[in-house]
Amino acid sequence: MEFALASMIGLLTAGGVYLMLRARSFDVILGLTLLSYATNLLIFSAGRLVVGKPPVLREGVAPTLAHYTDPLPQALVLTAIVIAFAMTAVTIVIAMRSRADNGSDHVDAGDEGMP
Repeated sequence: MEFALASMIGLLTAGGVYLMLRARSFDVILGLTLLSYATNLLIFSAGRLVVGKPPVLREGVAPTLAHYTDPLPQALVLTAIVIAFAMTAVTIVIAMRSRADNGSDHVDAGDEGMP
């Protein structure tokens, strides 16, 4: 399971970096989204891969690492999802405005006259 998760983080990061280096705004937005997914998986994997354990302690159980899942990475990923959604919405609005102003969705649309 660890290999699959590490491979998925690597593939999402590679795809995100590739799309971020493209010259179109839509590709850049997709690249940012893939990078945010990779970051969420990386944060989530920091809490160890534990299946079937509760995220909080129960009464009468000694607080050892085998009895519960760390809830902090789950809270951080939830917060990161909300921030990534807001960032994507703002980026889409900026890309739409840039397309309306420049007539093109190239990232460097204002530099047609430069050599």
